[in-house]
Amino acid sequence: MDRHCSNGNKIANFLRNHSKVDKVYWCGFEDHPGYEVAKKQMRDFGGMMSFTLKDDSQEAAMKLLSSTKLIALAESLGGVESLINHPATMTHASIPREERIKNGLTDSLIRLSVGIEDVDDLIEDLNQAIG
Repeated sequence: MDRHCSNGNKIANFLRNHSKVDKVYWCGFEDHPGYEVAKKQMRDFGGMMSFTLKDDSQEAAMKLLSSTKLIALAESLGGVESLINHPATMTHASIPREERIKNGLTDSLIRLSVGIEDVDDLIEDLNQAIG
């Protein structure tokens, strides 16, 4: 769990500072709406996060998802290996687009479960996939 949390922190901050990433949703950021609750309930903030791209299109998201080499595409998240998914075409594909968008599930929203691999390898993989 220590490695999961440490990697999650580094990846969340990498994504937040990437020029092609729009928003990063991670409960370890002080401006996250759930930060205070997470701080009370957890010793650290984990490696589960979501992010959107500035190019808010399914095409951009799919390009990223098909470009990762270390991070595996998966419907379900939460193992020791890093996993990534695209809710709009996977877990929430049956929900009409308008309803998804209204609830914050944009076309470029990507979910990421950061694993315990070497964090520099993960950052390199995400960086090359984002472009």
